[in-house]
Amino acid sequence: MWDKIAEVLNRTVLRAGHLLRKNFGQEHRVDYKSPIDLVTEMDRAVEALFIKTIRKHFPDHEILSEEMVEGVGGNPWERLPERGKIRWIIDPLDGTTNYAHGFPHSSVSAGVVYRGRVMLGAVYHPWRRELYFARRGSGAWKNQERIQVSGVRRLERALLVTASFPHENRMGRQIPMEPFKALSHACQAVRRTGSAALDLADVACGRFDGFWDLSIKPWDVAAGSLLIEEAGGKITNLSGRRLDLYGQAFIAGNKYLHPVLAAYLAKAGF
Repeated sequence: MWDKIAEVLNRTVLRAGHLLRKNFGQEHRVDYKSPIDLVTEMDRAVEALFIKTIRKHFPDHEILSEEMVEGVGGNPWERLPERGKIRWIIDPLDGTTNYAHGFPHSSVSAGVVYRGRVMLGAVYHPWRRELYFARRGSGAWKNQERIQVSGVRRLERALLVTASFPHENRMGRQIPMEPFKALSHACQAVRRTGSAALDLADVACGRFDGFWDLSIKPWDVAAGSLLIEEAGGKITNLSGRRLDLYGQAFIAGNKYLHPVLAAYLAKAGF
C-alpha cells in the first residue's frame, strides 16, 4: 500500500511543479486572504490536481489542503479529529508571494499522515528541479541522492533560516522581534526565503543549519518535518516535545544546534 501511495505522491508533486513552471512569469489573478497573504489561480489549480488524483486512487483518504481550508473560512489551527484514516496534508504552492512577483523560489509540498505521524513527505522545487522525498524509516533523498543534515556544532558558524518576522500577523498577534535579534547576533547569518517547506528541505540537505518559526500551519511543515527526521535532524515544539503538526511554533536543526536554538528562544521568552 505505501509503495503505491509514495509513487502517486511523487508523480503528483512533479506534475504540479511542471504546471507551476509552465505558467511562471505570466500575469496571475491574485486574491488576498489578508493584507500579506496571497492566493493565485495557480494555488487553486494545483490543489485541484491533487484532489482529483487522490480521489481517483485513494477515495477513502482524507485531504487537508491550504486553499480548501482557508477558502471556506475553516480554522486551520483547530485540531481535526483523528479517525484512523490516512490524511494528505498539502500546500499546493508554498511561496505564493514569490511566485506572484516572478521570483522563482516556491515549492509544492505534501505529507501523508497516519494516526498522527507523517509517513511520507515530498517537497519539489520546480526551478531547481529538485525533488525531496522521505519515507519513515527509509531515509531522505534529493532526487537520487541520499541527504543528511549538516554537522555544524557552533552557532556562530551556523546559517539559519526562519519564516518569523515582526511584520507578520497570525491569529491576531504580532510576531515579536526578540528571537530574530538574539539569533541573528549569535549566528553567522539568518535568511528568510518565503517558502517554509523549502527551508526545511534545505535544512535536511545541509544547506541551512537550523530553522525556527513561531507561527506555522500544518501544510507548511508536514512534509518537511519528515525530511528533517529522516535526514538525521531533530524537529520539536519549543519545549522539546514531539512536533504537533497542528501547533504553531517549532525548532528544527541538527542534533548539535537544536538545543542551542531552543535555549536562545527560551531566553527570549518562548
